[in-house]
Amino acid sequence: MRIQPRQQLLDIWRHTVKASYREQRWHPAGGSSVSDAEQLLCLMSPATKLAPFQLGMPDKVAPDVEEALRSLGSPLEVPRRLLDILAAHIARYTAQDGTPRFPGGTSFRSRDPAAAVRPEQQDRDVVDSFAVSVTLMLAIIGFTQDFRRVATRPELLERINDLEHRASLRLTAAMVGLLRSFAVHVFSMDGETGRHLMRTVNQGHRAPDQVAERLHEALKQVIAGLRDDRTISTGNKSEHLENPYWLFECGWSWGVVSGAEQVETRAHIGAQRDGVAENAPYLYFTTVAMDAAEALASERTRLPGWLDAEQLRLAQQLQVRSELVRAYWTTVATFDSGGRWPIEDLPWRTTDGRETDYYSLLVAGLVRPPPGDGGPGGDGTDLGRIGAVLERLAERSRITARVTGRNADGIEMHHPGVGFPLVGSAATTGPELEWTFSDMAPILLKRTLELIGAMPDGDQRRTAVDLAERVWEHLDRRRIPAGTGERLWDRPAGVFTETDLPEGSLSWYYTKRIVDCLVTAARMIGAPPKPAEWLLQFATGLLDEAGHLHDRELFNCSAKAGTKRREELDRMGVELRLARDVLATQPGVAVSIAQAVLRELGVLAAAQRAGT
Repeated sequence: MRIQPRQQLLDIWRHTVKASYREQRWHPAGGSSVSDAEQLLCLMSPATKLAPFQLGMPDKVAPDVEEALRSLGSPLEVPRRLLDILAAHIARYTAQDGTPRFPGGTSFRSRDPAAAVRPEQQDRDVVDSFAVSVTLMLAIIGFTQDFRRVATRPELLERINDLEHRASLRLTAAMVGLLRSFAVHVFSMDGETGRHLMRTVNQGHRAPDQVAERLHEALKQVIAGLRDDRTISTGNKSEHLENPYWLFECGWSWGVVSGAEQVETRAHIGAQRDGVAENAPYLYFTTVAMDAAEALASERTRLPGWLDAEQLRLAQQLQVRSELVRAYWTTVATFDSGGRWPIEDLPWRTTDGRETDYYSLLVAGLVRPPPGDGGPGGDGTDLGRIGAVLERLAERSRITARVTGRNADGIEMHHPGVGFPLVGSAATTGPELEWTFSDMAPILLKRTLELIGAMPDGDQRRTAVDLAERVWEHLDRRRIPAGTGERLWDRPAGVFTETDLPEGSLSWYYTKRIVDCLVTAARMIGAPPKPAEWLLQFATGLLDEAGHLHDRELFNCSAKAGTKRREELDRMGVELRLARDVLATQPGVAVSIAQAVLRELGVLAAAQRAGT
């Protein structure tokens, strides 16, 4: 791939430090716990997810990493300064009584231009803050675990332990917030909400009653999971889950759900504030919550010492919800009613009647198979259909298609973005709030990279790689050329030159998502390849033939060791065993070894015939 994630991440590090660390002091984004955490994750996410970027062990810092962070100090100074920076972030969003806070702050916008957002509204917790805090606190715990191994001074060890304790407490509070924000929306198929969902899934235009019964049957495992897990609240309509003429959807609301019960925990996380959000899932917040749940379930997070027993219990509950949500949206988005998949009918329409290609992208991300899965069909065919959806979305949103005028369709998803109301957010005297998203391009790139990682080699994978490279070219042109935020994001005018879009300004919201994409690309490159089935069969056939001919030559060869012919055959045997060892993961290498051995065996056989 032409993205080159290592070089790009180091460039982002260099300019993140330049924009954030001035006069020996870290300058947070301010205004929102979300943006402040995103700013720090531009550094901390690669440092804890990619081994070449680790910062907690100064003696292992690579020279190019040292150069990128030179403004922050030497390899010995960087982790010490990070201790202070990270501790200050946690303190900034901790109440005087020690309760962790997760306010949306200036990320909340008023839907009424004439009414300002009230301070008590800005202070409301939001799922985006819960989710990004989970990721950041896990990064901090990983950093402190590494740094503790090399720290020797008692004062430094005390600072490390204090930061890890405070990060662990905030992590627990964020997990509790995510659990209390989980939503199950149950509704009749005859109402307006039900008609919107039926229109989405009934691509074959069949009788609604028949489609509802088939959908209910397809979702029976999800229904059983929601019903049997007593920690999941379905409101006062749980009995309707068993009725095929009642529909539902599940995921995460925008904040703590109104009426959500408090989560029992032994951790001293302070008061659990009452929720005001509606008991209905929002696609964006469901996506970010799923990413947080997957981070908690990652292999490194499960290492001893990262999570305590209480956090492991909470993580398990989040994982159950994540699996149910993935199963639900996979079923709905790929439901076969005799026509195309619902996800292929662009744009996606939510149950409140809103429709946009941005929702289609979010749903496509929710139905992706877990890493390592070849897709529902096992051969990548279904993954190819998702890839085709992503390619169409790239064209419709003007990421890969040419902009034909100042008011071309699709540009509004990049600026000013997609906004939707947060039901339940209106205070007694305040306006209803909304949340705006403009990250269509980086989310599309990340989902494409994840799809590539799940695909075996072949034409579909090459098509997806080409799409990822074209999306990256789009993003690369949106870098800020100079000034504050140089070489960071976002500047839509760099791409949409024929429009009247503003020049843009530094956005940690956007830059952090680019970092997520590059981390995904780096991990994909470092993972073992997924060979095509035909290549594996071809390699197996070559090795079978080479092994048979090798055995025959050994049988006909003198058993006496030390002869030139016997030494050559012994060497070929070692090479064939090596080819067998790498056959499953690197069949191309096995092919090259088998071909070389077959060539030598052919020469030996020809020489023997000539001698005879």
